[in-house]
Amino acid sequence: MKFDCTDSLLHLKQGHVLLCPTDTVWGISCDATNESAVNNIILLKKRTAEKSFIVLVNSLDMLGLYIDSFPNFAVDILEYSELPVTIIFPKGVKLSPNVAKDDGSIAIRLVKPINEEAKFCAELIRKLNKPIVSTSANFSNEATPRTFKEINEVVKSGVDFIVPYFQNNSNLRHPSKIIKMNDDGTFKVLR
Repeated sequence: MKFDCTDSLLHLKQGHVLLCPTDTVWGISCDATNESAVNNIILLKKRTAEKSFIVLVNSLDMLGLYIDSFPNFAVDILEYSELPVTIIFPKGVKLSPNVAKDDGSIAIRLVKPINEEAKFCAELIRKLNKPIVSTSANFSNEATPRTFKEINEVVKSGVDFIVPYFQNNSNLRHPSKIIKMNDDGTFKVLR
């Protein structure tokens, strides 16, 4: 099934914040290169600016543009994992400075077409031709909503646009696995 992402794309290009389905849970999203838009997410979530965000890409080629180094084992993890996996790379580049941790590390996930929501998200990223931020659709330190209906109404009213698809999907979604890659090439599973 094909979904139109024209309105979502327009909002991203205008620096707006949207509520968007992803390959995992619904996320609060914006252009990951737009510092002002990322600041708006920080304010909406009521979180400290020191916390980093997950950035979504739609291809390994796009991923390579936004990280400093790309070890082979990371390619293997991203290509062969059947479940969504976020990798924290030691250094991000060309992204808004407020998406990364203070040490420059950046959490990035390759969106695979594992469900209709993921297909929509990947297509949106492809058309934007830039990565997007995706942070869970909740206030800081609250539980992650697993369906659209679990999202707090205040969060919904705090975004500029809500993607109109998949809102009635009752399949419970879960956050991705998270792996931290170290400078020496070793890695650790965090979640």
